[in-house]
Amino acid sequence: MSDLYVTWEQYYQKIERLADTIYQSGWEFDQIICLARGGVRIGDIFSRLYQKPLAILFTSSYNSEHKRTEIQFAEYLTMIGENLGNKVLLVDDLVDSGISLEKSIDWLKNRYPIQEIRTAVIWCKGYSTFKPDYYVDYLVNSPWIHQPFEVYEQITLADLVNRYET
Repeated sequence: MSDLYVTWEQYYQKIERLADTIYQSGWEFDQIICLARGGVRIGDIFSRLYQKPLAILFTSSYNSEHKRTEIQFAEYLTMIGENLGNKVLLVDDLVDSGISLEKSIDWLKNRYPIQEIRTAVIWCKGYSTFKPDYYVDYLVNSPWIHQPFEVYEQITLADLVNRYET
């Protein structure tokens, strides 16, 4: 398994390409749900572009050493209002094994009267058991993806203070 390094510019271009792919499909939806943490930036941008409400579902399936753990869900979906609508776009940054998206769809369907859920990610890894409806890159070799915001996992607040002291 190789590594893929992504810059901020590449990251935002891929989000825009994903938005364009969905738009070109002609599919209309009522609500965007992003999986936190990886899907939050995508959900925010999509909410602005599509002018649709954004809901956030916090999930976790990796520990601090980037090792897969059993998926955990927040108790509640964070959203404005009580109704998600009939058609929902579920976004995340990537589909790795596919378990997070599959279980998130089950979680949502068991709690809300949604008629249709489609999924969108930037990267779809080759060994995934789940194929999202929309994606930008299909990565046959399933590399570890180093996203630009991961730099914040390696620095402390003290490092930031030292950087900006005059």
